[in-house]
Amino acid sequence: MGTVSEPRMVTAAVIIIGNEVLSGRTADVNLTFLAKALNEVGVRVREARIIPDDEAVIVETVNACRTAFDYVLTTGGIGPTHDDITSASIAKAFGVPLERNPQALRALEQHYRPGEFNEARRKMADVPVGASLIDNPVSKAPGFVIGNVFVLPGVPVIMRAMFDGIRARLRGGEPMLSRSIAAFTTEGAIAAGLGEIQARHGDVEIGSYPFVRAGRFGVSLVARTTNPASLDTVAGEIKALIREVGETPIEDDPL
Repeated sequence: MGTVSEPRMVTAAVIIIGNEVLSGRTADVNLTFLAKALNEVGVRVREARIIPDDEAVIVETVNACRTAFDYVLTTGGIGPTHDDITSASIAKAFGVPLERNPQALRALEQHYRPGEFNEARRKMADVPVGASLIDNPVSKAPGFVIGNVFVLPGVPVIMRAMFDGIRARLRGGEPMLSRSIAAFTTEGAIAAGLGEIQARHGDVEIGSYPFVRAGRFGVSLVARTTNPASLDTVAGEIKALIREVGETPIEDDPL
């Protein structure tokens, strides 16, 4: 009799491109959104990198990630200024020329008023040969897909709108489920017992996250798995562990 194989994990890497993020001038919020949104379609973010607006670094990073993961999503560097070099760099990573896409050019021409559509803005219609466009319902400057690499803007409101347009293209596995249980205790008090729970349940990831609330120290214990039955079992064991150390478990918002 054959055995039932476990569903294959579908993975992704997120590459955040921009000197402004590395310098601290801009706080990235795209990774949090993408990690949650990808999980909803059964794609697990296994790696995230923040890299500068540097062609060699972009080429190297994209090529490394596109061979290691099912999907790669980049954000940033596809605007009209001199430091927006993501499109050209990804074309180089794939070994193809950059071309001015007629469909993208038409969309941008229709978006700007007469006299506003200058050469810098025309640059936003440049995509690698062989790429397909990602529609931008907000400002019309498109992203694109080439191979398994999805190229999105860095502006969060635009990125999110464009991600909604590509969501259906992503083929994932089972979505990750999570439960978070908090208690006003310390990691040291529960470490041994928590390690035993983790050892018994290899299909569940258990994370421990200390916090301070209203001047009191505590810890949130987050269990994550694709198996709802395992999740319920582990959540029950975590609650029992918390009670063993004399504290009350609190169902918490998942991290």
